Amino acid sequence: MRTLQKIYLHGLGAIGSTYAIKLQAMDPDCLKIIADRKRMERYVRNGTFVNGKQYTFNYIQPGDDSGPADLILIAVKQHHLEQTIKEIRGFVGRDTVILSLLNGISSEEILGREFGMDKMLYSFCVGTDAVREGTSVSFTKTGTIVFGERNNTTYSHKVEAVKELFERANIPYSIPEDMIRELWWKFMVNVGINQVSAILKAPYGVFHNIREARELMVMAASEVVLLSEAAGINLNDNDIDRFVEVMNSLSPEGKTSMLQDVEAGRKTEADIFSGTVMELGIKYGIETPVNNMLYRMIRTLEQM
Repeated sequence: MRTLQKIYLHGLGAIGSTYAIKLQAMDPDCLKIIADRKRMERYVRNGTFVNGKQYTFNYIQPGDDSGPADLILIAVKQHHLEQTIKEIRGFVGRDTVILSLLNGISSEEILGREFGMDKMLYSFCVGTDAVREGTSVSFTKTGTIVFGERNNTTYSHKVEAVKELFERANIPYSIPEDMIRELWWKFMVNVGINQVSAILKAPYGVFHNIREARELMVMAASEVVLLSEAAGINLNDNDIDRFVEVMNSLSPEGKTSMLQDVEAGRKTEADIFSGTVMELGIKYGIETPVNNMLYRMIRTLEQM
């Protein structure tokens, strides 16, 4: 098994920063942040702070002659993926492994079409309550990176290499046997809580304490369960219960990424949440009225 030593990260937001400090603490020389000149200058000028502590990272710009990465971690929003592909292209070598921590259920296939599915592992993170304001990130829970091949009854060489890296860096991880089902589970989570929290402007504590907020969250998530049955993924009510259990463990003051986007006036990921639900509903002939409504409400908030 080869050891992953050159780790490149694209995306120094709430999720990226959370894991960047873990990798840097393990080995300051192993990690490089991919950023264009404008973004790099902003990071250097404003400083990067995580839980009140300032961190200095090593940066590389697209096109730099830094050689291929052993592992590229992508932690951007879906609507930045096209630009990200352009910026990481020069760092993808024959043996590079790519982990996309993006929300949704499509980024691995998009990246795989560009670089080859042999370089991809499916992945997402869950259980973090990181909040970003400018170049400052705070969190109380690191969260877990869930990753693997489509099926992990036995571990591939790529999975073993990433597992060994995460153990060295003290990054919590999970390798499920059925990765695609877990990816749909996280999609269900995002469809439920991200969108409802953005519209209600509600941190996690609202869902801990207010029954009607939880009910609306579950109503949105339940439409994903129906779609998963049609797709042969077969989520069920137990998966919703697991989702609620994770949500209840998060800091009451924590906020979803979509709520943070709405508050900051940024574009949201409604297209890959309720937008995808609506598309799948048409594909499978299943009505999705809750997500139809949420999509229009969020798109209205974006334009306001």
